[in-house]
Amino acid sequence: MNNKTGFMGGLYAISEWIMKFSLINLFWILFNIPIVFLLLNLLFIEQIEELPLLLIPLILLMPILFFPATTAMFGMVRGWIIKDEDSSHLFKTYWRYYKENYKRSASSGLILTIAWMIWAVDVYYFVNKSSILMFLFMILGIILFVFSINLFSVTVHYHMKLITALKNTFLLTIGSPVLFIAVAISSGVVLYISLNVFRFFLPFLTGSLIAFLCFSAFYRNYLKIIDKSKN
Repeated sequence: MNNKTGFMGGLYAISEWIMKFSLINLFWILFNIPIVFLLLNLLFIEQIEELPLLLIPLILLMPILFFPATTAMFGMVRGWIIKDEDSSHLFKTYWRYYKENYKRSASSGLILTIAWMIWAVDVYYFVNKSSILMFLFMILGIILFVFSINLFSVTVHYHMKLITALKNTFLLTIGSPVLFIAVAISSGVVLYISLNVFRFFLPFLTGSLIAFLCFSAFYRNYLKIIDKSKN
């Protein structure tokens, strides 16, 4: 008999959720294999002349691979959170989200890639020139990170034109301090644990867990806005 109550039921539910998170994270990595390959090679470069050979294709691949794959992952966790998802066909559902949102996510990914490139160049240039400017760029980096995460949530939750989505994401990022803090802290904690404590999280949990926590915060904020609009 399939007993899903009590201790065994709780253990079954936990195992099922771990499996779902792990599979989605693996799908995400699978769709980013060329980027993963380039990132791993960056760790082993011996001469600075090799850097452009890896960075240029990495930058070119980000909008067309990383952002669509990450958007699909956010689409999956959105379905789990709003309880509107068939979890029996995970890859099929992931692929559907990937195709449905590809153009929008690639377009927004191009803009975000350019923004991150400008930020990275500025940080590289000012790293040893001004501690005050470096502090400001670190703050801007956190804001850009939260903006990027929120844009994934906006993309999968609303059907908006790109400019409208960017504008609404900007307003959401600077106008919802609780959401901002929740996204920044939850992502930071997961990344810290994944990089410094449990590195096996990286292939199995890191991306999907960040997506789940951040969309959960986004959705709670969304429900509060809806509730206020009714009163």
